[in-house]
Amino acid sequence: MSTNEVLTEWNIEEFQQDLLEWYNENKRDLPWRRERDPYKIWVSEIMLQQTKVATVIPYFERFMSLFPTVEDLANAEEEKVLKAWEGLGYYSRARNLHQAVKEVKETYGGKVPDNSEKVHQLKGVGPYTAGAILSIAYNIPAPAVDGNVMRVLSRIFLIEDDIMKVSTRKKFESIVVEIISQEDPSSFNQAMMELGATICTPTSPACLICPVQTHCKAREEGVQESLPVKKKKTPPVGKNMKAVVITNEKGQVLIEKRPDSGLLAKLWQFPNMESYEQGITDLTAFLEKQGGVTVEIGPDVVQKVKHVFSHIVWEIDVYVGSLSKISDESKFSESSMVFVDMNDVDQYAFPVSHQKIAVGVLGGGK
Repeated sequence: MSTNEVLTEWNIEEFQQDLLEWYNENKRDLPWRRERDPYKIWVSEIMLQQTKVATVIPYFERFMSLFPTVEDLANAEEEKVLKAWEGLGYYSRARNLHQAVKEVKETYGGKVPDNSEKVHQLKGVGPYTAGAILSIAYNIPAPAVDGNVMRVLSRIFLIEDDIMKVSTRKKFESIVVEIISQEDPSSFNQAMMELGATICTPTSPACLICPVQTHCKAREEGVQESLPVKKKKTPPVGKNMKAVVITNEKGQVLIEKRPDSGLLAKLWQFPNMESYEQGITDLTAFLEKQGGVTVEIGPDVVQKVKHVFSHIVWEIDVYVGSLSKISDESKFSESSMVFVDMNDVDQYAFPVSHQKIAVGVLGGGK
């Protein structure tokens, strides 16, 4: 079904009026809505990807206190940026944002571009984020289609295409191009997002109080709860892991930095490995081979940590141990392992699973 067919006998002006009146009266007071600073809107949109608003608010406020301007973030050390992001997950978002902000500083004099082509070229800025920046900050009628908006549109127009497909998102973008308010695209796009977040929710949508219920074809047919159509994801694969908290004679703790690319890139962690063996023999051998350290590890699991990613599940058995000696100084210096003071562990950015280990074993800090 084409966009023109979808919009046949559908009153765009009445829909815009009903939606915008509701939004102006009911919109939530969110920190990134208090001004139209494109940098702050950009940061908020990156943070909000796959993360709930309530979770984002304190992170956003702290991030802005640390990096209030494009220049502040561009000049910051990556370690400090990752630490400020710690706990939000999807750390590639933070690294891409950091790199893109550097480009804005160097290429555009610190001003987030208001040109569609230039915004789309920034690292980590996809179609949705670009549309959000252009429409919300600069009031340019650009589509900003996220999961909330796709859900709203699939119900309003009774579109049964799989929203996981790129072609479906493009169809929704073409619809928004036709129905977006030319006078106030900023409020329109935010209203669509707000409607999906608060009224047209994934389950049990509040149709009785929906401001655009008279425009909704799915409600008319009574099929609103079966939309949108979304292909089921492959369930995550489980991985059995072993991690160990090693201390030396100075009371320092051994941590290591993850590789520069891949899952949780550049974050810090306690030494760990994937393992299906019982006991700690493979763990001691792993540490000797990887870091040139000879360690004594207690036989008991002191903590069990489970962490679910979109594609894998870590089941981590945690042990504690002590350093016997650094048997190969050159191997240790070439590894990503370092001993740090217990009180300094807080200065390093850890993934959530290893924050839990720090709290469980070290009893504080993280």
